Amino acid sequence: MAARFKMSRKGVGELLRSPGVQADLLRRAELIKAAAVAIAPVGGPGDPHAGAYKDSFKTSSRKRGGRRKDRATATVTNTSYYARWVEWGTERVPAHHVLLRAAESGGG
Repeated sequence: MAARFKMSRKGVGELLRSPGVQADLLRRAELIKAAAVAIAPVGGPGDPHAGAYKDSFKTSSRKRGGRRKDRATATVTNTSYYARWVEWGTERVPAHHVLLRAAESGGG
């Protein structure tokens, strides 16, 4: 006899917001943060902000995130004011794509 399955939307929602899912997402975000720190540019000896970008990576998680606020999320960000220029570059500085490359590597 074939098994039957009836999905419960409420149950799936509870699973997506569960502490276990949130903890695993945060664990993965920490791996991505570690990969980003490992490949982050530091700057030369004359740079007044040497190492500041590398030290500005942060992780956070939320029980209700995403577009519909219906699932756990984890985020890796860089809080330095010039992070967007390091990531995407300018007309004089090439893009480094640190977070992009770290996320693509899966953190390990």
